[in-house]
Amino acid sequence: MLRKEGYPCIFFGDLFGIPYSNIPPVERIKTLLTLRKLKAYGRQHDYFDHKSVIGWTREGDNRHLDSGLAVIASNSVDSIKRMYVGTSFSGEKFIDCLDNCPDVITIDEQGCGVFKTKGKSCSVWIRK
Repeated sequence: MLRKEGYPCIFFGDLFGIPYSNIPPVERIKTLLTLRKLKAYGRQHDYFDHKSVIGWTREGDNRHLDSGLAVIASNSVDSIKRMYVGTSFSGEKFIDCLDNCPDVITIDEQGCGVFKTKGKSCSVWIRK
């Protein structure tokens, strides 16, 4: 395990790969770690209601400027999931900062958005 100040514990092979086993580093892991550090604050809502598609959101908080996000991951086909990010985001536009989905999602008056991801992929949605 590797621990760098300000980051969670992470498996060395995920970050740097395992050359002797021909395992590459996890794609975009540095982006994911940065997003966790900057955006993953506030109340969390889990969406583990489907065997192949999971999601969670963080509402953000007042101590971390511009925090809050939505994550959706699928181990099968392209997927969508309606998730609550908080009424403080009503009317705001969210984008997938992992560039898996080009759509722009608008959060509705109830604080929910219909988030998407490609099959066998993960998308992390943040305020545009």
